[in-house]
Amino acid sequence: MIQLKNIDKYIDSRFQRTFILKGIDLEVKQGEFLTIMGPSGAGKSTLMNIIGMLDEPSAGEYYFFDDSVHKMKEKQKSEMHKNYIGFIFQAYHLIDELTVYENIETPLLYKGVSSGQRKSMVAEMLDRFNMVAKKDLFPEQLSGGQQQMVGIARAIVGEPKLLLADEPTGNLHSDQGKNIMDIFQKLNEEGITIIQVTHSLENARRSKRVVNIVDGLVDSDELVK
Repeated sequence: MIQLKNIDKYIDSRFQRTFILKGIDLEVKQGEFLTIMGPSGAGKSTLMNIIGMLDEPSAGEYYFFDDSVHKMKEKQKSEMHKNYIGFIFQAYHLIDELTVYENIETPLLYKGVSSGQRKSMVAEMLDRFNMVAKKDLFPEQLSGGQQQMVGIARAIVGEPKLLLADEPTGNLHSDQGKNIMDIFQKLNEEGITIIQVTHSLENARRSKRVVNIVDGLVDSDELVK
């Protein structure tokens, strides 16, 4: 599903080149649940943004379902991102001025889904995450855990093939975090490929494979026992 070959990401200043990622080779098969770990500043989020087509590598090749992402124009990448990828952030990134219902509906509007279909797809998400009673509330009226639930519902409402989660439980207390990880495991069982960045060993153990990034390099790549 995903193949990264010799991916570099660097910043050039006048006198030197600073590498954020160096020579990353990574393959992710459809249906995997992969965790990316490593110390702060190791390049985890940069790698995630490259996989999510929000950032581009300085060098190397990226294949997504055999399509050459590294050769795509911005518009093509934007279409791929919109149709195949859901993104969940640590800081939720909900739109404050929109209700729970409208936040979940947003990606469907971008995809041009018809009004009737949008209604039923959003209704299914509200039902799935027990948020029917909260559909008219705004993000500030929700707890952190509830906001992240809305973030997940928004990320999966368009039925993406790939779910990317960057520190998804970072701002939550342990019970809420456990709940989020339960949802991830269920989504993965349903066939969604998941890549998460986390500092939590407990969360990493919920996945099937852990890739450690240190100083922009793949330090280890192991199956979870």
